[in-house]
Amino acid sequence: MAADAYFTTRDGVWFVPSDFARGPWDAESCHAGPPTALIVRALERLVSHQALARLTVELRRPIPMSGFAIEAEVRRTGRSATFTAARLTDDDRVLVEASATHLRALEHLDVATAPFDLPDFSSAVPGPFPITDTRHGLQAFSSSIEVRYDPSQSQGSGGPTTVWMRTIPILADEEPSPIQRLCPLADSGNGISYNNYLDEILFMNPDLTLAVHRQPASEWVGSRVRSHWHTDGTGLADAELFDTIGPVGRATQSLLLMPAP
Repeated sequence: MAADAYFTTRDGVWFVPSDFARGPWDAESCHAGPPTALIVRALERLVSHQALARLTVELRRPIPMSGFAIEAEVRRTGRSATFTAARLTDDDRVLVEASATHLRALEHLDVATAPFDLPDFSSAVPGPFPITDTRHGLQAFSSSIEVRYDPSQSQGSGGPTTVWMRTIPILADEEPSPIQRLCPLADSGNGISYNNYLDEILFMNPDLTLAVHRQPASEWVGSRVRSHWHTDGTGLADAELFDTIGPVGRATQSLLLMPAP
């Protein structure tokens, strides 16, 4: 699988998704996780002296499998914090808008840290992504990732769920940054923890907010997710993110719920 990647590009501006980037709902649309990683790539290249700490992504339109471009800019530069923005476009249409905060880091500050109940990666066992079905039956995002579970936890049953994931590269022959590697997992919370399966209820997210307080230090990253669903057709997927040594951040997705057709 080492040669596989989510995207190809000839000019570094226009990106063409592979089958691994396809989302579960529509055969012609991407899963939002891999494009989010490309947005982070563009923003990190703009601001290399500070670490990305917060990213908010507004998914305005489906992201086409036919390809798209990414534009990124610095909105305000500061010694302690820099603010950036990005747009994902297809011809003249804005498909996704994103904003981010980048923070300076000190070499060392002697502070206390909060306790964290870290799942034991060494005892985790392989398993399928919680949802392997799609609405179109084609190869999609779920086939691009390795997944591991706590051996005491049931797999693919929904509800509060903890998983470890490792993904393929964003671009072939390019090592993704730690936060780029985190993005596909960050946008998977609603597919990891769900309260009805997708043959009964569809659960789509119009946005993603990722907050990172430490750069992930391992290829394997984990997510402890709980989805909150309500009878008015709205919800929230709330994911605590970590790597093999401790917590790294949090991801939330606003959810739109609807009956399956």
